Amino acid sequence: MHQIVTKPVDSTRRWWVLAIVVAAQFMFGVDAFVVNVAIPTIAIELKATPAQIESVIAIYLIAYATLVVTGGRLGDIHGTKNVFLAGVVGFAVTSLWCGLAQSGTELIVARLAQGATAALMVPQVLATLHLLFTDEARSRAFGIYGIVLGLAGAAGFLLGGLLVTIDLAHTGWRAVFFVNVPCGLVIAMAAWRIMPTVPRRPATKLDIKGSLVLFAGLLCLIGPLLFGHDFGWAPSLWAVMAGGGAILFAFLRLERAVARIGGMPLIDLTLLSDAAFLRGLGAAFFFFVANLSFYLVMTLFMQRGLKIAPLAAGLAFVPLALAFVVASRHSAARAKHRGTKVLIEGCALQIAGLAALAVAAIDVDAPTPLMLALVMIIFGYGQGLVMAPLSAAVLSTVKPVAAGSASGMYGTIAQIGNAAGVAAIGAVFFAVESLQSARAGFLVSLALFAALIMICAAFLSWMRRVSARS
Repeated sequence: MHQIVTKPVDSTRRWWVLAIVVAAQFMFGVDAFVVNVAIPTIAIELKATPAQIESVIAIYLIAYATLVVTGGRLGDIHGTKNVFLAGVVGFAVTSLWCGLAQSGTELIVARLAQGATAALMVPQVLATLHLLFTDEARSRAFGIYGIVLGLAGAAGFLLGGLLVTIDLAHTGWRAVFFVNVPCGLVIAMAAWRIMPTVPRRPATKLDIKGSLVLFAGLLCLIGPLLFGHDFGWAPSLWAVMAGGGAILFAFLRLERAVARIGGMPLIDLTLLSDAAFLRGLGAAFFFFVANLSFYLVMTLFMQRGLKIAPLAAGLAFVPLALAFVVASRHSAARAKHRGTKVLIEGCALQIAGLAALAVAAIDVDAPTPLMLALVMIIFGYGQGLVMAPLSAAVLSTVKPVAAGSASGMYGTIAQIGNAAGVAAIGAVFFAVESLQSARAGFLVSLALFAALIMICAAFLSWMRRVSARS
């Protein structure tokens, strides 16, 4: 077995490496939110249908979710540095393609490619941190990573509104994608010069068939939700969704077959016998269904329903994002002493925030951006209380030997939840908007968000009881 052995990285250089990989993670995080603010403007210029609007966000998440485990394994096989470089350069190139798109369909295809390249880039970030920080500096390094991750949301909202408003070089909304090009190239050049070459693990195997089957199943299951309104919810769409469910069932059988012949399936099948872990995944799924979809619906309501300008809409999200960061810092310490109770309290606070938004939408004819921003702080703080310790809570019963596989499953479920939420709740919003108004669509969506978060809290409570018995 051939391995490339490298000299250890000195303590000074590793902080520069931290800056590089965290910058890439920041770029990825900003991109997840910047599109939400720009999406109403994109829809007008490209004459995109509601289905295409949702697909621009959802297809990116589906591609990322189905390939992120494969991206991590490619890093083991070909080296973290090599795959990171390929991912960053690919992300820059596909961002350029997104910015040059001339139709809704082309933008969807470009976003699919962008999500695939993100799946190469992002897994190498945590892998690099795990490799370089094994001493007392580890907590500081991951603390910096967490703060940057939280601030990416605020930066994405602000940057999205700013770039659309100032119309940089007459590029309009396209600038939200173009900005990734110089940033990505600078990160790639710095990584090429500074990142260490790490030992490879050529014994690692890919499950390409599993990735393709999972992608096909998710596309068949979620795709009809995206395009249902455009096709009048024809019976054939329900047949496609049923087919997607069958494909996902077949995916589990395929994974077992891969394991039997000595391969490395995408998911560790032994984890399916851990009841607490599965219930934790259920909590994560419903939490993330109500995650990105909230920001999509909120953006559409502000810009389409209330006619708030993109910059003002983006600024309205900044206090929420900052409250999320503050709550994330608080929840980590509190979760050590109070466990999943903190997460359940966070769910309750999110529901309170949603109720306050509903009151504002019902009682005030034209809520101002400032009013919405102040109310959204409640939701943002509650969301931060849940999201920061959620992964640790879900993985708490997993044996250390299976931690990597469990983390991959958690990340995949989170992005599938995000995609499903954008598709399903986005479809509900557009359907109600077309029948009544954007305000009515917003209120119905808020009710759905509250129901989803209640289900998340129920799963967390269920998981807590199972963990206590084991």
